[in-house]
Amino acid sequence: MADDKLLVVDNLTMYFHTRDGVVKAVDGVSYELNSGETLGVVGESGSGKSVTALTIMRLIPMPPGRVEGGDVLFRGESLLKMSDNEIRKIRGNRIAMVFQDPMTSLNPVYRIGRQIAEPLILHKGMSKRDAWARAVELLDLVGIPHPESRVKDYPHQFSGGMRQRVMIAMALANDPDILIADEPTTALDVTIQAQILELMEELQKRIGSAIILITHDLGVVADMADNVLVMYAGRPVEYGSVDQLFYRPLHPYTWGLMDSLPEYDVDEKSKLCPIKGQPPSLINVPSGCSFHPRCPFAQPVCSTDVPEYRIIEGGHGAACHFAGDPGFTRAEASPVPVPAAEEVAW
Repeated sequence: MADDKLLVVDNLTMYFHTRDGVVKAVDGVSYELNSGETLGVVGESGSGKSVTALTIMRLIPMPPGRVEGGDVLFRGESLLKMSDNEIRKIRGNRIAMVFQDPMTSLNPVYRIGRQIAEPLILHKGMSKRDAWARAVELLDLVGIPHPESRVKDYPHQFSGGMRQRVMIAMALANDPDILIADEPTTALDVTIQAQILELMEELQKRIGSAIILITHDLGVVADMADNVLVMYAGRPVEYGSVDQLFYRPLHPYTWGLMDSLPEYDVDEKSKLCPIKGQPPSLINVPSGCSFHPRCPFAQPVCSTDVPEYRIIEGGHGAACHFAGDPGFTRAEASPVPVPAAEEVAW
C-alpha cells in the first residue's frame, strides 16, 4: 500500500459474535483517502457504514466485535495494531468523528466549554485557561452567537442544530487530518442542514482536512463529495468519483438508490421507484450476490456466485457479475420477467 495516502482501508472485515450467530457487519471494505478529499459513504440503514467508521476509530467493543481480516493504515501505520495508548493519541486529535446523535454524544452534566477544552488539554497540553479561551473561539468559528456566554451552558440548553455545531467544534478542536461525519444532518430541518454542510465545507477549506461523509442523502453526496463508496449488507458494491457514479452508475443497487430519489421536474405520471423488499439480516446474508433477492436484473449465477469487485474504467468499479457488459446500463438493462402468479411454485 502506498505510504503517501492519508488513509488506506484494505479489505477490512469486522464481525460481531452474538448468541444468535455471527453478524457480518463489515465484509471486505476497501478505499483510499487523500488530504483535502471528501469521500461519501452511502447505503441503506444496516449496510455497515457507521460500523466501518467506528472500527477505524477503534470504538467497537472487543468482544463482541472481532476484526476478522484486513487493515486500516493512517499515514502508513496500522491503526488496528496500535496499543490503546497509541490510538488515544490519534483518536480525537488526528482523526475526529462527529456522531449521529449529538445529544447522546455530549455529556449532559458538563458545560459545553469543558467538553471542548478537554481534548485540547489532553492532546495539545494547553492550560485550562487557554483551552477555555480556545473553546470560545471554536464556538464562534462554527457560528454560535454570543460564544463567551454560551460556552458556560449545558447541552440541553442548545437546539439540535446548535448541538451539532458544538460537536463539529469539538471534532475540529485539534485541527484533525480526517473528519468522520456520521449523518451530521439527521433530524435537522432543511435550513439547518444546509448551514451545517456549508460550515463543514468552509472549515475543510480552512484547515485542509479530509472528510468521510456517511449519509443517506445522495443530494448531499453530489454537492460535497469527490468520491463515493456504495455499501450493501456490509459489503462495498460500487466505488467511483461523483461524476462516474451519478452519470455512469454500474451496480443495480446504485440504480435503485437513484430511482428512489424524488424528482421535481418530471411529468405527473412519473412515480418513485423504491427498491422492493428489505435489506437482509447480516446473520443470514444471502448466498452469491447479497442484493440478488431484491435485484430485478438477477440471473441464476447471482444467487450462487459472489461477484468479484472489478475496476471497469478509471478507478470506477463494482461488485456485479454484469457490470461493464454492453447493454447492461441503467438506461438499457431490462428487468428479468417475473412469472405470473399461477406459474409460481410455492
